[in-house]
Amino acid sequence: MSSLSRSPWVLHYNATSCNGCDIEVLASLTPMYDVERFGILNTGNPKHADILLVTGSVNEKSAPVLKTLYDQMPEPKVVVALGICASSGGIFAECYNVNGGADKVIPVDVYVPGCAVRPEAIIDGVVQALGILEAKYKNRRRGAVSCAR
Repeated sequence: MSSLSRSPWVLHYNATSCNGCDIEVLASLTPMYDVERFGILNTGNPKHADILLVTGSVNEKSAPVLKTLYDQMPEPKVVVALGICASSGGIFAECYNVNGGADKVIPVDVYVPGCAVRPEAIIDGVVQALGILEAKYKNRRRGAVSCAR
């Protein structure tokens, strides 16, 4: 296990949600669930983040912001769609201003279902994202070695 997977930094972005999933993200940071015991730290800077946690459905206003945050994150990076709204638009999918889930704008690696998604599920999704992040890191290193030959 690399140092990257032992201490990932997550960036949380609320595309446009009811804040139910956002409250659960904050709950996962409290001592009761203590996501930091896995070395996971919450950051406000996309340039320091390894994992992007997205909550809420994506609309025309939030889509460019989400894309910009994703583009500012260094490689390798992983995106986790938290809740049904970030996965597919949820109950707001038929609204005139909703484009759908996060995967309409950026590639999503892990989908965590729920409305609102539970802290245990958030932690499980982030742990799954760690495995994907580790694989992307190894593939990137392998590609760099093969290019150097």
